[in-house]
Amino acid sequence: MASIDRADVEHVAHLARLHLDDDEVDRMQAQLSNILEAVETLRDVDTSSVGPTASVIELENVMRDDVATAPMPRAVTLANAPLRDDPYLRVPTVLEEGR
Repeated sequence: MASIDRADVEHVAHLARLHLDDDEVDRMQAQLSNILEAVETLRDVDTSSVGPTASVIELENVMRDDVATAPMPRAVTLANAPLRDDPYLRVPTVLEEGR
């Protein structure tokens, strides 16, 4: 059975620059031990008939064709705009440069 000790958790936390209190270290120790046990059970699975793969799901392009259509009327576009300066949409200022 795989388990991880407190010193290992503290070492990994230090490498990750995480500041864990004692309760968090104990919780991480239990969780990481559970993960290692799960990985050990995977070692027992026979994968000799499975070839190497990057993904088990076949990729499929789900994009639609780009078809030009008539634009929405300006009134409909602006109907739910929270800020507007007719006939334009107003957006909050992001950069103060050039003001």
